[in-house]
Amino acid sequence: MKVSVGKFARSGIENQLGSTVGAGVEAALIHYSRRLDSGRAPLAPPAFLNDRAPGDPASMLELTVDPQLLAKLEREAQCHRVALDRLVAHAVLVYLADLDIGGDGNRSLP
Repeated sequence: MKVSVGKFARSGIENQLGSTVGAGVEAALIHYSRRLDSGRAPLAPPAFLNDRAPGDPASMLELTVDPQLLAKLEREAQCHRVALDRLVAHAVLVYLADLDIGGDGNRSLP
């Protein structure tokens, strides 16, 4: 899967996790999926995400995502009528926010 998470999310991963961006995004997607399955589902992606310009091809990440996780994320994106890469960027921000408040985010990467 190819995605662009944007400068803000990328910076957050680097600052909070000190890890490679790809590993941080993968951790965020797993976290987001767990939140969807929990009684504490994350806030829906904001509608303005679809107004964002397409990501810079130079900043694209190639991620290998479990097919079941990918299918869940695609369904969630369709449900909220946002592009998959927009949902991924939203998932990263949810993860970083949970880390910041000490939620069930875990600073160690899977």
